This record gives sequence, structure tokens and C-alpha cells, in this order.
Amino acid sequence: MPLMDKAACQTCLTTKELTTLYEIASIISNHYNLDTSLEKCIKVLKNTLNLENCVVHILEDDELKVFASVELSKIQRDLATYKIGEGVTGMAAQEKEPIVVENIHSDTLFLNKSGKRDFNGQSYVAVPLVVDTKTIGVLGASLTKTTEIGFEDTVRILTIVSSIFAQTIYSYQMNKKEKERLKELKLYYKMEWDSKVHNFGDIIGDSPKMQQVFQVIQRIAQSDVTVLVRGETGTGKELVAAAIHKRSKRKDEPFIKLNCAAITDTLLESELFGHEKGAFTDAKETRKGRFELADGGTLFLDEIGDISASAQVKLLRVLQEREFERVGGSKTIKVNVRLIAATNRNLEKMVEDGDFREDLYYRLNVIPIDLPPLRERGDDIKQLVNFFLERAIKNHKKRVTITEEAMDALCQYPWPGNVRELENTLERIVLMGNEDGISESDMRLLLPALHDTQATKASKKSNTSNNLASKTLEELEKDAIENALDNNNNNQSHAAKELGISLRQIGYKIKKYGI
Repeated sequence: MPLMDKAACQTCLTTKELTTLYEIASIISNHYNLDTSLEKCIKVLKNTLNLENCVVHILEDDELKVFASVELSKIQRDLATYKIGEGVTGMAAQEKEPIVVENIHSDTLFLNKSGKRDFNGQSYVAVPLVVDTKTIGVLGASLTKTTEIGFEDTVRILTIVSSIFAQTIYSYQMNKKEKERLKELKLYYKMEWDSKVHNFGDIIGDSPKMQQVFQVIQRIAQSDVTVLVRGETGTGKELVAAAIHKRSKRKDEPFIKLNCAAITDTLLESELFGHEKGAFTDAKETRKGRFELADGGTLFLDEIGDISASAQVKLLRVLQEREFERVGGSKTIKVNVRLIAATNRNLEKMVEDGDFREDLYYRLNVIPIDLPPLRERGDDIKQLVNFFLERAIKNHKKRVTITEEAMDALCQYPWPGNVRELENTLERIVLMGNEDGISESDMRLLLPALHDTQATKASKKSNTSNNLASKTLEELEKDAIENALDNNNNNQSHAAKELGISLRQIGYKIKKYGI
């Protein structure tokens, strides 16, 4: 061949290669369906460079499975599955280097597990799809008599194409995993609060203090105002937050929660705001935080008083600007989240001591909801006992009844653990109690702290009686009212009956003595 014709031919081949890469890049960047995109790219390799049997394998569960091909049938696709190190395809994945089989008809490395008859094919090239030193698949193609480029050129162009394919497939896989994770998270949180009871018929209790809580929830649920739920441990702060979300205009969006006290300071910011890949030692991939997961919905932060000073600063910014950056990132992310916080700590005292930012406190305490402790809810205790008792009976398929004396003992107990302690107690009663009926003595065995409480009360009464002689009439009257209220869990109606006075009279006395 004349030198001029050879140079012109080489120029023609280079143009074809560049045209092939351009067309493949255009297809990949303008198509959102990965299967369709790769198949169109394979057709470009076939039509422009005359490469046959182009196949893209993806590594799934330690096996290389056909992901895209235009010449294999469905059965042939299923058959053409290779393990790492098996055949030319598996070898390319294992070695992370292109593997060339010069003669597919005599080289045992070419297994042809698909069973497709290939009379035109002469050689085969397998190039690994590698991202960050990790093999995610293999691109293979056959050279025929009509293929215009040789081994070296084929390896070179397929290596470039495999790099494009690898990044595209990896991005697709990460996006798919993230969507599945978000879907699972949303389903998890939706199922979690849906499986509980979140209307007022299920937040058991009709005491005056709980009625006040219900009224506040009804008034503020439809707004996006920040809420701070306060109360002792076990009073039901999370349940109140879920009830607010259920009645809000965000009810169809996720309800995400995070217990700030259960996470170390170093991980809390990552949990709240997410992190970029490589932000710290174990950050192997980019991860969204709770604020992003709750976008459009509600985020419930329990034990807000336990967050670190640096997290307080970032949380304040989110509340003010509705934007943040992930840990290790610089991109500003905007979110639309309603925040409900909860705490059992004295935030005012923490602000005074310099342990909690004053500006953050005012941002959180827009609408405060104070949950009363169980000991101040009067007859709500009996309703809760019956509710948890029936549920425990249903769960354990064991019928247990509580006598009136045992019920009175439960009502006299101060319940330092509040509703959570009551629920666990009823679970224990059903599991360990006698089906013939739980007596007061049985109750003391099942609830040892009840005996200590009664002994403490008896001791106080004894000390009080020893000091009767030194007290005035008004002081004695005040003590009598306080004892009656204590005996009846602050139920004024029952205390008045015990004292033999009217409800109006006891109300007047309580106000008079500042009880």
C-alpha cells in the first residue's frame, strides 16, 4: 500500500474511533434508562467499528451477569454468567486488566457459556469496568474479519469506553441504592408511627392537664411552627410529636426521628446533616442525614438538651436559614422540614449555666407543650392500666385480672418512670401473675418498689404526727389537704371526699395555701 494511502486510511480509522467515542458519550449523557443507553452504545460499536457480540456484564453477588447485549437471547443471557476468574470474562474481572483471546476456536479460556454460534468471530477482548480499584463489571467484544482495527486499537478504545460505562453504571447503582434506602426509611417510619395509635383516642387519658395538651396539638398541627415538647422520661413525648405530624399538612411525608442522647458527639452531626465520602475514616460513601430524609415532612429530635455546642450552632443555622452542608462537604443543601424537639432537662437552667445557646433555646421554644407526669394525671392511671393490660393479654394469650385492692396500690405508686414504666409493669404482671387474679400482696411482689413507696409515706405520716403539737390550725389544715391530694394522686374530687368537704371548698383551700 502506498505511503499516502496508508496515512489516509489511518486518519480515517482515527476519525471513526473519535466519532464512536463521541456518539457513546452523547448517548450516555442524554438517556436516563441505563439498559437502553448501553444497548445503543453497543450498536455504535457494532456498526462503526464492526465489533460483534458486545456484552456488558455486571458483578452481582460475586457473579458476572449479562446486563446489556443486542445479540443474545434471554436464555443465552441467563447462561452467560461467569464467576470471578472463570473464562476470559471472569479473568478480566479478577486481574483488573484487559484479556485478549487471539483464537476463540482453539483457546480454552474462551468458554462461550451462552452457546451462541459464532462463525465470524476470530478473537475476543474482555476489558474490566473498574471504579476506585473496584471491579463492577466487564465489557467484552469479538473481533471478526471485517473489524477494521487490530488488537491494540480494540483494547485501547474498549478501555476508554469501559471507563465511561463504569462511571455511568456505578452512579446508577448508587442512585438506585439511595432510592431504595429512602423508600425503606420512609416506609419504616410510616409503619412505625402508624402501628401505634396517634389519635387522641389512643393517647390515653382525659385528665384536665391532658385535655390542655390535646387542645394545643389541635391548634398548632396545621402550621409549620417549631414545637418543644417537655416532660419527664416516659411521659409520651414521641407520641405527641407523631400526633402533631399525623394532623399536619405533612402527614403523607416522612416522620423521621433521632434520639440525640443515644449518639456520640462525633457522630451526631453526621446523623443530622449527613456526610460526604471520605469525610472521616469510616465514610466509605456519601450518606444523607436526618434533615434530608425528613425533607417535606417532620423531624423529631428527642433529648435535644444533650447535643454538643458545635451541633447547636449548626442546628441554629438550619432553623434560621433552612440550609446546611454535609460533614466534609461544601455544597449548601436546602430543606423544608418541620422540627419538633423534646427534652426532660431544664433548658432555662442550662442557658443560665452556659450549657445551651440562648438563641437556639428561643428558636426551639416557639410553642412549648408540657406533658404532665403520670402521678399528676389522676384517674388516667386506671385507663392506662386497662389499656396496657388488654394489650399484654392479647400478646401473651394469658388472661389476668387485677383486683380493686391491687388497682388502688397501682394508683398510689408515684411512677417515676411514668407511662413507659407502667407499660412494662403491666407486661410483667401478665407474664408472672396468677390467672386467678392479682391481689395487693401479689402486686407488692411484682412491683417491689411499691412497698418502699408505701413505707416512705408511712414514715412521713409518723413524723408528721410527732409534730402535730407544734403546728397551728392552719398548718394542720394545709397538711391534711396535702396528704389527701397525695393519697389520691392529686385528684381534687377524691381528696375532697376523703376530707368530707366539697370540691369548691378544697379548690379554695388549695389556692389559699398555695398548694
